[in-house]
Amino acid sequence: MTAFLLRTLWLLICWVELSLFTLALYALAWLPRPMTRPYYHFLFRLWCSFFVRALGVDLRLHEKHVKPIPSQFILISNHPSALEDVGIPTLFDVYPLAKQGVRYWWLVGKINEAAGTMFVKRDDPDSRHIALDTLHDKLRQGRSVAIFPEGGCKGRRIHSSFQTGAFDLAIRTGIPLLPVFLHYEAQDTFEWRDPQTLIHKMWHFMTSRNNRANYYVYDAISPEGQTDKKAFAEAVRRQFLTWQTQYLE
Repeated sequence: MTAFLLRTLWLLICWVELSLFTLALYALAWLPRPMTRPYYHFLFRLWCSFFVRALGVDLRLHEKHVKPIPSQFILISNHPSALEDVGIPTLFDVYPLAKQGVRYWWLVGKINEAAGTMFVKRDDPDSRHIALDTLHDKLRQGRSVAIFPEGGCKGRRIHSSFQTGAFDLAIRTGIPLLPVFLHYEAQDTFEWRDPQTLIHKMWHFMTSRNNRANYYVYDAISPEGQTDKKAFAEAVRRQFLTWQTQYLE
């Protein structure tokens, strides 16, 4: 009982901190972008780390790579839950691509937009084309980006196919892919399934009996010699299946 009360008190303190930080970032998000550009992305990443802590998640980064992580990359990962929306920016300096609906979330949408998050309507070909151009522009600015090639939350197991956008970008720009495999030890608790809402998942995270989230980062994958984005996507998907066998089966 004492441990439960201490954890409850700790989470309450974390939520107070997060709430105050959220209000401050939301207010800053209304300022002209040139005024906030030098520091807002950093504050956004810090805010994401506050969010992870308030959810009570034990987020661990496992460096499985042998070679140094390149200075610029296209991060790709599986997408079994909602936590990665804040987990990945906490651990990696990236500009993520999110579903269009995130832009309209109360408070959070405005903060993401001000931080440089890019948005896509997944079932709209025109929106996907615009998102690809936006990602390309961000890479030309020297930034790193994050993309979920499964095309959304597809469950705890790797989806039957990967979307080709990230692989097309890598071929066109020569920028390597940085693969990150996400493993939530309490798979059933963390997996986001319909008709669950974000509020449901946040409660699940905070009440989970196993709050460990493992993010495994591997050696970057060079697009050198690749000419077929579909074949490239499938080859990388098969590598993710290998990690799935290692950690989930």
